Amino acid sequence: MPESAWKLVFYTMSWSYSTYLLFFTHYTFFYNPPSVFYDWKSGMSVPTDIAIAYLIQGSFYGHSIYATVYMDAWRKDSAVMVVHHVITLALITFSYAFRYHNIGVLVLFLHDINDIQLEFTKLNVYFKTRGGSYHLLNDILSNMGSVSFSITWFWFRLYWFPLKVLYATCVSSLDSVPNIPFYFFFNTLLLALLLMNIYWFLFILLFVAKVLTGQMKEVNDVREYEEEEASLLAAKLAKQRSDAGHQDSEEGKHVQNGITKEKHQ
Repeated sequence: MPESAWKLVFYTMSWSYSTYLLFFTHYTFFYNPPSVFYDWKSGMSVPTDIAIAYLIQGSFYGHSIYATVYMDAWRKDSAVMVVHHVITLALITFSYAFRYHNIGVLVLFLHDINDIQLEFTKLNVYFKTRGGSYHLLNDILSNMGSVSFSITWFWFRLYWFPLKVLYATCVSSLDSVPNIPFYFFFNTLLLALLLMNIYWFLFILLFVAKVLTGQMKEVNDVREYEEEEASLLAAKLAKQRSDAGHQDSEEGKHVQNGITKEKHQ
């Protein structure tokens, strides 16, 4: 739970800041994505407000790589999560170094909102059974969070991301800067990010399918390994070891006149 609370605070602040940059300043990147490459020059200065966003996000994802590998619970998608963090950190680092920071702000805005909803939903899942009792409000909030999370994941990451970011980087960039450096390198990383978004969307569809078919009665993380299955597997292995030990002990005995006696070699 502390992990989710910390992430909720961070993503809320980071997304709020990127929202401020895109909608309350002179930047027009969201409404006019091709503008991210207007007047682009190699070695151009990075505005301070964007540099702040890059510093915060770069620090966070650098820590996230370590945390996912050594601190967080290992999940079914943890390996993909590590790859995601590495690609994200590479995009942040190289886009800053080669002055593609404008498109970076747009990418961060389109992704952070889903993480807010994810951590909000997870916290309410924890809180709905706190103190050994059921709390209806947290149950309702967790269900509302899961629905909004599913909708915004598709809208922001699978619709707006290709429409605004990939179109700008793959097509509009060549119109503004015909020989733009590292064209294939950055677009490959962005396409890999899209593929991972599709991969995680499959988990969302699996969650929806389980709810609709009655296999899941409440909001749970389908990425988690089921504790019950793990317990059953452990019990089965223990029973097998016990049976094997019992069988080995029986091999050293024989029954004579209803009395079990030890065999002597």
